[in-house]
Amino acid sequence: MSNSNHGDRAPYRLAIVGFGLIGRRHAQAIAQVGGCQLTALVDPSTEAACSAQALGLAIYPDLDAMLADAQPDGVILATPTTLHVDQALACVAQGCPMLIEKPLATAAQDATALLKVSEAKDIPILVGHHRRYNPLIQKAKALIDDGAIGTLRAAQATCWFYKPDDYFAQAPWRTKKGAGPISVNLVHDIDLLRYLCGEVVSVQAQAAPALRGFENEDLAAALLRFESGALGTITVSDSIASPWSWEMTAAENPAYPITGQSCYLIGGSLGSLSIPDLRLWRHQDHPDWWQPMAATVAARDFSDPLVNQIAHFIEVISGRQAPLVSGREGLRSLQVVEAIQTAAQTGETVRLD
Repeated sequence: MSNSNHGDRAPYRLAIVGFGLIGRRHAQAIAQVGGCQLTALVDPSTEAACSAQALGLAIYPDLDAMLADAQPDGVILATPTTLHVDQALACVAQGCPMLIEKPLATAAQDATALLKVSEAKDIPILVGHHRRYNPLIQKAKALIDDGAIGTLRAAQATCWFYKPDDYFAQAPWRTKKGAGPISVNLVHDIDLLRYLCGEVVSVQAQAAPALRGFENEDLAAALLRFESGALGTITVSDSIASPWSWEMTAAENPAYPITGQSCYLIGGSLGSLSIPDLRLWRHQDHPDWWQPMAATVAARDFSDPLVNQIAHFIEVISGRQAPLVSGREGLRSLQVVEAIQTAAQTGETVRLD
């Protein structure tokens, strides 16, 4: 079942656990990647059973039954975060590589325990921070790493959007403590800031109570210090009507309307870059606020990051590549989010090891 037993046989057999919105998108992505096929689903819902029948797939009510019977080469865990660690440990016990949706776990302590087991048995974990597979992010990282903006000095990220009332009515757990946008949304953007700007070494933060009277926050702001000495600011809210969020600027998910704006600004000693429009601003001769500035838009490819992620997962299963977003990477992003939560609750600066 593990990559060591597969050899060069193709196609690789994949199973999806949890067939909700993201599980269905993974199924669509698998259909577009050569050398693999979706063979099984795990989901107890009637709706999933109907989907499995329509797709000609075997469906199982629980993970253990599927692992024993279907023996997949890789498993995608698209289940609620609270289930990730136990389900991942079951996959590790069967020697099965995993793509685990983000965040990796509800707590960094639990994620650390999982990684100790998976690393001891050499079972790869890929964490589903799919935005890293977007060609525009790959291009942005290349520009920064190649010195296009000079020495990195600062970053700003805006994650403002308005979730409608029925979003919370459909799943009341979303109104409870710990389910605010710090936990639910910020891990995506923190992961990208880490990828583009380097490791975060300390955090300060504040949060505001939900306007709708929920138990959680609906607004938070954080100050990040990166290992390089650069500073970053990030604000997140699910109660601001705004065009400035990744979902509404990156044209990555057709479910969201596209605003044509940008949501990240990365500033350096020679210039600045806005993302996702990849507009690079530099002074015409040398940095000087009296001198005119000009913008160029960097060329980049267009492809679906979820499809790119599945293609990479196959390479990880086969042993040909190491995970781009390993379990350790997923853990580090989770640790920064936990630090933001702690800093917002205590008012103290939180330092990360």
